[in-house]
Amino acid sequence: MVERVVATDEALQLIESLQNMHGSIMFYQSGGCCDGSAPMCYKEGDFRLGDSDKLLGTIGGVPFYMHKSQYDYWKHTQLVIDAIEGRGASFSLDSVEDKHFITQSRVFTDEEYKEVKQML
Repeated sequence: MVERVVATDEALQLIESLQNMHGSIMFYQSGGCCDGSAPMCYKEGDFRLGDSDKLLGTIGGVPFYMHKSQYDYWKHTQLVIDAIEGRGASFSLDSVEDKHFITQSRVFTDEEYKEVKQML
């Protein structure tokens, strides 16, 4: 099965650290500018999802949501969530850590894209 969102080992380590500090967490990536274009990490329940938000999958057991407008732009790619040095977006739980989350991507092959389109 092809996954729409995956995480690097560095991201998984940061996820585990944040879960140990905050309990249940979630990710959201909107279509906005600035902080909104980065994967944001929230305590579960601290961010309200709307009808236009899609669950893309889970990373490290944590749900990853994206706004439909952003999804329409990224739908042909697999999102690869990574963690790099430096502070994160100001509203995200990783904002005070020594690492923060970023989104990278790779284009699905034709066969993979056929499979993920059937999952919707």
